[in-house]
Amino acid sequence: MSFLEKFRNTTGWQRIWDKASRLWVVRLFLARKSWVRQVLVSAISASVAWALGDLAYHGGGLVAAIVSVLSIRISLYKSIREGLGQILGTVVGAGIATIAIEVFHNGLVTVFITVILCAVIARGIHLGEVAAINVPVTALIVLGPGLSESTAIHRVLSTLIGALAAIFFSYFSHGKTPAGRTVDRVTALGEKAAQLLSTMSEGVASGYTQEDAGKWLGAARFLVEEIPAVRSQAIEARRYAKWFPTAEQDEAEELYTRGVAVEHTVVQIRTIARTLFDSAVDGGIPERTLRQMAEALSAASYAISVKVEEMRHEDDGHVNLQSTEDVRHAGNELAEALIEEGNAENHDQFVRSISIVTNIERIADSLDESAPALTEVALPDEPNSQKVLKVNPVEQTLHWRDRITAGFKKLLKKYF
Repeated sequence: MSFLEKFRNTTGWQRIWDKASRLWVVRLFLARKSWVRQVLVSAISASVAWALGDLAYHGGGLVAAIVSVLSIRISLYKSIREGLGQILGTVVGAGIATIAIEVFHNGLVTVFITVILCAVIARGIHLGEVAAINVPVTALIVLGPGLSESTAIHRVLSTLIGALAAIFFSYFSHGKTPAGRTVDRVTALGEKAAQLLSTMSEGVASGYTQEDAGKWLGAARFLVEEIPAVRSQAIEARRYAKWFPTAEQDEAEELYTRGVAVEHTVVQIRTIARTLFDSAVDGGIPERTLRQMAEALSAASYAISVKVEEMRHEDDGHVNLQSTEDVRHAGNELAEALIEEGNAENHDQFVRSISIVTNIERIADSLDESAPALTEVALPDEPNSQKVLKVNPVEQTLHWRDRITAGFKKLLKKYF
């Protein structure tokens, strides 16, 4: 039992708690416990960074606290990445600023040259967005009044203190592990997808209009926009499991595959919504096949709901394969009905309707994770722009070594 529950159940405090919980201000924070926790952890991290920075040298607390607030994220993995970006950007920026002021002295030209050099070097070593932004910012801060070598060193030290404080406290910023948050993301998107398919099924069964199909297509597009957040969380869980001792790597890999599976499912739902919209624009689907189409969409919706519940309650070991088989059976019945009915007057309408069968089969394959597109194709990784370094440092070193070697060989051949 948590401290909050003990406090709530303590005799004498029950009535006070009941009265307080009725206040809208209290309810506002109680409904956002995760956010409140993150804010408190961020505040504690910034305070500790300030204290440690001041202990390191006079006036060092401010920069350390700022870096801590900028670096701390919802998870340890993201905070480490952000912290490394802050440190790398600070080191590069401070070095450039120190060199520029030694050569050009403090002034307009120094600022101009420094910003250009920062941009060129950040691009040359392939810094990601996290570190690249910090390079010119840090350089300009170091260029401030009273610049000296010790100032640059102090900035770097403060940045290091703030980043380390953020990395340490970020472990406590969320009550769930990256794997747990991945399950939440995937199941939430799956629920929305199932609900949309259910709405589409009811609409098709009752004879939908172009306006109805437009609403479904708009909702499907919004679902697709949630895919990057799911993928990012799944990537975090997988990378976190590789180096954190208490995390299970097999579980993280499985969750990542499920994240891609729900991505494929949502994309197929958007395609179905687009097909229904185009069909409505072209006169609509014949009423004789609407019932089979509605049943197929309903079966797909139910199968997604079953998969979501399995993910939430994996501990019971229950796996329901019948739901995906029902989806395939409903898809086959729809295909047979479309072929028997045919549409000699409008071939385009027939092609659109039969394509929905393929979309439904792909949803079933994604749900039971049997599709070769999931098992035999490399899964997408994190975008390079979100990494501290877009290109692996080893690859960068080998690339520059080859270029330097080739340059020397060319020079030697020219003169010797």
